[in-house]
Amino acid sequence: MACEGTLLGMGNPLLDISAVVDDGFLTKYDIKLNNAILAEDKHLPMYDEMSEKYTVDYIAGGATQNSIRVAQWMLQKPGATSYIGCIGKDKYGEEMKKNAKHAGVNVHYYEDEAAPTGTCAVCVVGGERSLVANLSAANCYKVDHLKQPENWALVEKAKYYYIAGFFLTVSPESILLVAEHAAAKNKIFSTNLSAPFICEFFKDVQEKVLAYADFVFGNETEARTFSKVHGWETENVEEIAIRISQWPKASGAHKRITVITQGADPVVVAEDGKVTLFPVTLLPKEKLVDTNGAGDAFVGGFLSQLVQEKPIADFVKAGTYAANVIIQRSGCTYPEKPEFN
Repeated sequence: MACEGTLLGMGNPLLDISAVVDDGFLTKYDIKLNNAILAEDKHLPMYDEMSEKYTVDYIAGGATQNSIRVAQWMLQKPGATSYIGCIGKDKYGEEMKKNAKHAGVNVHYYEDEAAPTGTCAVCVVGGERSLVANLSAANCYKVDHLKQPENWALVEKAKYYYIAGFFLTVSPESILLVAEHAAAKNKIFSTNLSAPFICEFFKDVQEKVLAYADFVFGNETEARTFSKVHGWETENVEEIAIRISQWPKASGAHKRITVITQGADPVVVAEDGKVTLFPVTLLPKEKLVDTNGAGDAFVGGFLSQLVQEKPIADFVKAGTYAANVIIQRSGCTYPEKPEFN
């Protein structure tokens, strides 16, 4: 069984404002489906417009927080997971705290006095989603918070760490502090390519963090962008996964394993210079509600078995199970108990 505080996540806590919208809304705000971007000034009016025009769900989100909540749900042991990030002192922040507590995650939020809690517009059309994140307070995380004894105690207690690439835009210093600790103490550190723009515009710092990663997650679009940015001249996802797994490592204690999801196509797992393909359970189109959080849920399910030291086939099976549950519901939500064994 996973012990208390075994898995720690750190990232951008965002309150998801999720709604089924129409193509006209996407066009108006220049949004493409199956994409994740940071909000620009032109996007700011969309948050209120969504609440006014459409039926909206509010869900505690942000990529890493989603994965940690799903891992916690799969583990069914209160406090097995912890999470650090920055929220504002406002009603959305209170909603986030309530949500996380209900999920059984031990959250240590840094509360910013000036900035509002970050939000993410989740625009759903035909079951496909597009994310527009307005980081606000999430962007204000400071490494000093991480260094406070009660927060650093979470780092020391954990044996496994997961920090999605989105946090590279906020506090690379915090990520490297945790990554270096993991390497020094022979613990497991994992990260995610997260979005094409991270691979393109945060290349240098992503490379620094990658050196410490024992597990690297991503999807096929992110993998191909990573390949392009590094001049690899291949779009072959299996080949890219192998090359990422062979990226030079700062700590030699563990080999690196790369895990790339491809929607309905098999999951690519690269280790020791070779690839294993794991088929996913296909869902009838009429059961698909919303793909938001599918990738995060996959990681959460995967991590729930990793921390229990199960075989890798079980990691992937749990990941695909969790993703399958989440896409049949609105937002990154789940029933009370998992039916995974």
